[in-house]
Amino acid sequence: MKYLHLILAQLLRSRTRTVLTLASVVVAFMLFGLLDSVRVAFNSGGTVEGANRLMVSSRLSITQDLPVRLAQQIEGVDGVEKVTYAMWFGGIYQDMRNFFPNFSVAPNYFDVYTELLVPPEQVAAFKNTRTAAAVGAALANKFGWKIGDTIPLQATIFPQNGSNDWPLQLTTIFHAKDPNDAQSEQQLVFNWKYFDESNDYIKNEVSWFTVVIDDASRASAVAQAIDALSANSDHETKTQTESAFQQSFAKQFADIGMIVTSIMGAVFFTLILLTGNTMAQAVRERVPELATMKTLGFSDGTVWGLVLVESIFLVALGGLIGMGLAALILPGMAAASGGMMPFQSVPPATWLLGTALIVLIGVGVGLLPALRARRLKIVDALAGR
Repeated sequence: MKYLHLILAQLLRSRTRTVLTLASVVVAFMLFGLLDSVRVAFNSGGTVEGANRLMVSSRLSITQDLPVRLAQQIEGVDGVEKVTYAMWFGGIYQDMRNFFPNFSVAPNYFDVYTELLVPPEQVAAFKNTRTAAAVGAALANKFGWKIGDTIPLQATIFPQNGSNDWPLQLTTIFHAKDPNDAQSEQQLVFNWKYFDESNDYIKNEVSWFTVVIDDASRASAVAQAIDALSANSDHETKTQTESAFQQSFAKQFADIGMIVTSIMGAVFFTLILLTGNTMAQAVRERVPELATMKTLGFSDGTVWGLVLVESIFLVALGGLIGMGLAALILPGMAAASGGMMPFQSVPPATWLLGTALIVLIGVGVGLLPALRARRLKIVDALAGR
């Protein structure tokens, strides 16, 4: 701390250069905080209550359907407690911009997804009403829906009787048990039997099965037994954890991890070049001053440390400001994401990675200038050589 005033004096030597470099660091880490939070959100699928759930889908692609008769066979596998199934529908409400996840489900859907809180009478209404729909509370609030309303869902894949109209009766509104699980309240489900009887294209097929097992530690063995049921058939399955399934589902739209890594790789590469050039230029301009410091008794190690700490301090200051701005912006992004972003702030994993990057970049851009300052010869420096 006793050398802090020297570090600040050197940073303020060229205020314009320092401010512009600091601004670059701030922007880089703000982008990192936002983008990495999105990556973590997409890669953190599954809930605590879903730790004992497996997802069964086609081995070829999640877009390939499976015969619904597999449900009875899966129920007979040792270790399986419950099985439900769903079929992706992909409908829209009024406008393409109003897209939200929607699919048809088996009657026991809410018996498996126990993290969704539903009044018993509404569960019964959902099971007993042919055209029943159940929606999350957040989605209902967004569109002003209430029990008894008719939701005119429009098909984009599966017409019925040549029409895209699928009128659904809202019988059920569910809430997420976990307040942070906002994504669960941004979906609509309706009866699979109604879908199966009414659509013009497919019959007796589903997109995936959800399997509840009695012991999460046996997940691998149960998954292998389930996949063995359809081995060497035209509908081979791939059974995986709920978290892995949700990640693969998200990757249908884009590989978020690869996109974030590519963008941030380019941003940080540019940042390293910019900050490294700033530090190198700052040391070149201060050669006579560094030589004077050595003449006054500052050791090579002290001069080396001052230059390195100056670099780390500049990157750390900009990085923390950038991450702080990301934390302020993220709640707005979460609100506008329609539940896809469950985080209301920068997640701890992003903070840890950001801190590591601050240290690595700070050391990386300051190491060579610091070594140059350490090796500086007093006579040569004062002679201008």
